[in-house]
Amino acid sequence: MSLLRSLRLCLVARTGSCPPLPLQSPQPWHTFHAGHWLSSASSKDLLMKLRRKTGYSFVNCKKALETCGGDLRQAESWLHEQAQKEGWGKAAKLHGRKTKEGLIGLLQEGNSTVLVEVNCETDFVARNLKFQQLVQQVALGTMLHCQSLKDQLSTYSKGFLNSSELSELPFGPERKGSLKDQLALAIGKLGENMTLKRAAWVKVPNGFYVGSYVHGTMHSPSLHNLVLGKYGALVICEISEWKANLEELGRRLGQHVVGMAPLSVGSLDDEPGGETETKMLSQPYLLDPSITLGQYVQPQGVSVVDFVRFECGEEGEAAEAE
Repeated sequence: MSLLRSLRLCLVARTGSCPPLPLQSPQPWHTFHAGHWLSSASSKDLLMKLRRKTGYSFVNCKKALETCGGDLRQAESWLHEQAQKEGWGKAAKLHGRKTKEGLIGLLQEGNSTVLVEVNCETDFVARNLKFQQLVQQVALGTMLHCQSLKDQLSTYSKGFLNSSELSELPFGPERKGSLKDQLALAIGKLGENMTLKRAAWVKVPNGFYVGSYVHGTMHSPSLHNLVLGKYGALVICEISEWKANLEELGRRLGQHVVGMAPLSVGSLDDEPGGETETKMLSQPYLLDPSITLGQYVQPQGVSVVDFVRFECGEEGEAAEAE
């Protein structure tokens, strides 16, 4: 089924550190065999708690607690350090392998909205919760970056981050480490090459609204308000007043951007056809091709001023334009 057809059907349906390992040890961290540390019920409880919290194997958690003298917090840090080291090793080996699958992530908080793309090798990994959590971390890192920027009082602000800039963003609210460290951890766990491809952010003052849409949506309860899919769009509108239908209007405008892939907004004065086919407002409206998008928008009391469109795995001019 074509993207345009599926979009139309979609609308109808509406939906502190531990001791390091000896340098001479030839074994990778995950192959260590634990000794006789588990000798009491409390020790076993610690082991189960560490395994539930980190998701690492029984053997690795046991080795971490042995190495760190039973200190749960230090054992958790030790596990992450060893996993990251292994991840960097795997990342070096897998570097250069094509990453055309992955996910687009959309996150909105207050007056800030971000769109990110993270790539992997296979759709199988893209559906893995650990990969989706990586997309969440990238979206949160981009959101923190966006919120740290000075607000514009009279108009919207928009920006893009390329792969290198995205990789260097701090990770988490405590801003310890970077997103490239989280990327290495994910590569170590999932065994595929991955890339933090790009991100876009938008901040709006009063008088503006950001409509959004993600196509091919995947939902996971643990990811809260993050929306994942294969295509994503943000549409920035100037509004005279807040209306109850803004969310639905923004969603329909986002659907149009995803399906029709305009290159610019254009003007309400543009005539349909010819060179204006790539201008958003003069394109046939995706959900009612008998009118243009401009004719659909004009009675709604909003003005479309800008948009962002991401397609997962996109290459060439469209991706580089960001």
